[in-house]
Amino acid sequence: MKEMNIPVGVSDFEEIRKNGYYYIDKSGLIGELLSRTGTKVTLITRPRRFGKTLGMSMLESFFDIRKDSRKLFEGLEIAKNQVLCDAWMNRYPTAFVSFRQVDGLDFTGAYDMLTWVVSELYKRHLYLLDSDKIDNTDKDIAKQLARGNASLKDTKGSLMLLTRMMQQHYGKPVILLIDEYDVPVAKANNNGYYNEMLDVMKGLMQALKDNQALRFAVVTGCLKIAKESIFTGTNNFVSDTITNSRLSEYFGFVQSEVDQLLKDADLTEQAENIKKWYDGYHFGDFDVYCPWDVMNYMLELQRDPKAKPISYWKNTSDNAIIRSFIDYAGSTITKKLETLMAGGCIVQRVDENLTYDYLHSSEDNLWSTLYLTGYLTKASEEDYKGELPDGMVALMIPNAEIKEIFETTVIKWFDDSTKKWNRNALFDAVWNGDCEGITKEMNALLRRTISYHDYREDFYHAFLAGIFTGAGYMVDSNKEHGEGRSDVVVYDSINARVAIFEAKYTKTLGNLESECETALQQIDDRMYAKEYEDDYDQILCYGISFFKKRCMVKKK
Repeated sequence: MKEMNIPVGVSDFEEIRKNGYYYIDKSGLIGELLSRTGTKVTLITRPRRFGKTLGMSMLESFFDIRKDSRKLFEGLEIAKNQVLCDAWMNRYPTAFVSFRQVDGLDFTGAYDMLTWVVSELYKRHLYLLDSDKIDNTDKDIAKQLARGNASLKDTKGSLMLLTRMMQQHYGKPVILLIDEYDVPVAKANNNGYYNEMLDVMKGLMQALKDNQALRFAVVTGCLKIAKESIFTGTNNFVSDTITNSRLSEYFGFVQSEVDQLLKDADLTEQAENIKKWYDGYHFGDFDVYCPWDVMNYMLELQRDPKAKPISYWKNTSDNAIIRSFIDYAGSTITKKLETLMAGGCIVQRVDENLTYDYLHSSEDNLWSTLYLTGYLTKASEEDYKGELPDGMVALMIPNAEIKEIFETTVIKWFDDSTKKWNRNALFDAVWNGDCEGITKEMNALLRRTISYHDYREDFYHAFLAGIFTGAGYMVDSNKEHGEGRSDVVVYDSINARVAIFEAKYTKTLGNLESECETALQQIDDRMYAKEYEDDYDQILCYGISFFKKRCMVKKK
């Protein structure tokens, strides 16, 4: 692999260009936005980690009147349009603010972070305090905002005030860039101060409504919070979402860009791996890779050319959304989750105008959320060939990375859930040698699980081990002994007894009994019980066979 400056976790456009980091040219976004200058506000919603902040940083570099960005854009697509560059590059007062850091366990903590963000924004525009075109009263409020000790009312009006002051100073309307506008509301919803934070954000967003100082605004987020009326009364408002999009190629990597990246890195042999793990998102008419993952993996390959793809999403976002979803799971959700995890599609109604406080209010909302946050994607025509009713979308898991997150979450959910289930009847049946009792209790537990791996042997193995784990027993999985490995061994040391389980799975219901016999024969042939004869008074050997969510247990 060729040595390349791969930027990971760098979302500052100037830093990337000045340091010669590898950059996939997304400057076409500028021309696309300027082709609709009659639009006052453009809201762009994409899942996290799809390059929104870097895109906004690029827009700031291009428009900001206080910068000279010609060198930064040399060789990029936008530089070919000389007329547009002459008219717009570094010609407009520009304010850029990101709310992605606004978080807190309670409203006070989160509001402190928000006032800090506003304070940092004002500090970047302290030159306004020396302007003779600005009213002293406004300057006084600006000083309070810069110090972080302004009133709630002035904090709510801070973006409106800043754009007005900038317009007065420069004699030109302002371009306002607001990144991750919905993070404060999402975090507030998770931590129980939703209404208070919503009230503040509504106030801030008034800068988008009937603001004479505004040339235009671009706002990014994960969800389009329309029902909340954050944007109520905003004229000429256009939203660009993953369903209905003109800007899809500018957020995420398209196939040609990944091909070029792999060619530049001399890593074309990794194309299939990267596609399987990090591709598969369908935004508008485009097939898109997650850029965060691709760049992380490229960096890893520089360190270790034999590195296998892994899930980078796991470490960046709490995947609590999937967990809350599974906790909600009724039987219909369970069935659909199993279909998805087996590589299939489900047909759902998707609502893009969600509100964070209603995410869990209906099953449709839950599926919509998984779609809008990037855990599911719209199935391509090759993946789903059926007719779709009006308003319905065929959804699927986009790639191997997200599938792994679902599986890990399901395993953790099962481990946590089994601890709460009453398993006493099952344990009694095991130690009493009651095969019928074990079969009945196991079947009841199987019906409560969510299967993954399409009912492969490792699913049942994890299921068996999970039932006994955390219940005061020692559990060995695949323990080496005798002439092979039994699947699961459960020890009750206090009562000097041990239960050995050999599991088989079958693809037909009629084979349950014969597979049970095969399992018992294996315990015999390979002498799994022999090593326990000296230390345990009671050794119970069980053959267990599985078919989908059914099982049969027999004892030796």
